Amino acid sequence: MKLRIAAAAGVGVLLIYVVARPLAVSSEAIGGRAALVAMAFLAGVIGYFVSWPYGREIGILAVPSGLAVWAVRSGSMATLIQLNPTVAQRQELVASLKWEPFFWLAIVAAGFAGALLGQKIRSSPKLKETQQESNPGPGKYLNAAIALVGSALIAQFCIRIFAQEIRISNSSLGSVVAQPAIGQVAFAVLVSFGLAAFAVKKYLNLSYVWPSIATAFVTAFAMHAYAKQVQYLARNWPAAFFSNAVASVLPVQMVAFGALGSVAGYWMAVRFDYWRKHEMK
Repeated sequence: MKLRIAAAAGVGVLLIYVVARPLAVSSEAIGGRAALVAMAFLAGVIGYFVSWPYGREIGILAVPSGLAVWAVRSGSMATLIQLNPTVAQRQELVASLKWEPFFWLAIVAAGFAGALLGQKIRSSPKLKETQQESNPGPGKYLNAAIALVGSALIAQFCIRIFAQEIRISNSSLGSVVAQPAIGQVAFAVLVSFGLAAFAVKKYLNLSYVWPSIATAFVTAFAMHAYAKQVQYLARNWPAAFFSNAVASVLPVQMVAFGALGSVAGYWMAVRFDYWRKHEMK
């Protein structure tokens, strides 16, 4: 199993970070994005087959793994803020970052779609413990909405705790926090969305899809809130300080590590349920 996970992750790193990243950076905006989407889809297909017969469960890790390496090498939000020193530049930057996570989420979705295509080409047996409960009707959509909103709230709350670096009291904002290191960002986002996905699976019996989607909304809401404080922070604090820790996470970092954490949390919940039903007897 570990070798299959490593193989799927390796495919994602090769196609997304090594191959697609230079194309996306050097090409025109539309062409580079199209190439990235195509590579993500291909990574999902190949990830499915290299992790056979668990392609459905493992192949989806390919694209988030590649994006995770990309995210680690992308620097930090503080560096990006420093490159935009004026209030107007920072407001424009934050406005663009509000929508960027949905692009990265589309890349992850392309990888998921590739894994689904692989399943259509050669189906794999569905594990009994992972089958979702049938819940037709309005209740299905209500649970999905609860899963999405709940995941966003849980993750945002936990990231504020786990990604907290230096905190300094402030009379206007209550407090400000310094930019955390990339390792702390990765840990915070992984664990936070892992906890969210665990709760979604355990209490709603829904998959990692909803916590993964929530990654984009967490960043969007954080940037919306941060935009209101940009002028005050630019005039009174260095670029490395933010109104809360969530705003210090780049969109690609949130989506990449959040998707990986969502999948991990889901399987931890599956394993916990199996242990409770079979090994506690």
